[in-house]
Amino acid sequence: MTRTPDLIDALVADATPVRRLRPPAMRAMCWLLLAVVTLALVAFHHGLRPDLALRLEQEVFVTGVAAATLTGVLAAVAAFMASVPGHSRRWLLLPVPSLLVWFATIGYGCLTDWIRIGPGGISPGETASCLATLALVSTPLSFALLRMLRYTARLSPTPVAMCGALAVAAMTTTALSFLHPIDASAMVLLWNFGVALLFVGISARYGSWLFAWATPH
Repeated sequence: MTRTPDLIDALVADATPVRRLRPPAMRAMCWLLLAVVTLALVAFHHGLRPDLALRLEQEVFVTGVAAATLTGVLAAVAAFMASVPGHSRRWLLLPVPSLLVWFATIGYGCLTDWIRIGPGGISPGETASCLATLALVSTPLSFALLRMLRYTARLSPTPVAMCGALAVAAMTTTALSFLHPIDASAMVLLWNFGVALLFVGISARYGSWLFAWATPH
């Protein structure tokens, strides 16, 4: 029977060096830098919406975009902080205030500027373009987030995945706000609230599987 000291020595002898992860705040900043670069590349390829200068003069639009962007930043920081074992899960509440402001601006816009959608209210071409932008922005950000959280998030995958999905959704809707004229209220609800709900819902259902898939065995 192997003695405990001999077993420890054997395990130490066969152990391979483990690279220490960077601090969660630094990893969150790296992901946010990737988000900025991705949005810039998509904007360069697609071009900004033609009425952006006019929209930037409207307080509700500016507040909504700022709240969505801040939600993405805070949700990313919260996901990385909460994914580290021993850190408080209260970090997951970090994006809640800006999230409430973001959704409040959506609701306010729908109540005060309701646009009835007629036969030409929603253009199939514009809808397809929105979907393409959504895929171009969300796909690399989602894969990068999964890879960066694949080890640390395994202990609480579902809440961390939901918070990460909120970060991706917020950054995606920020891109849509700058690139596409989605002023009809139904379209605003679809591309803002709908995108966030879709991403968070998928992560809540498949968070454990996603992190397991992204982690090499």
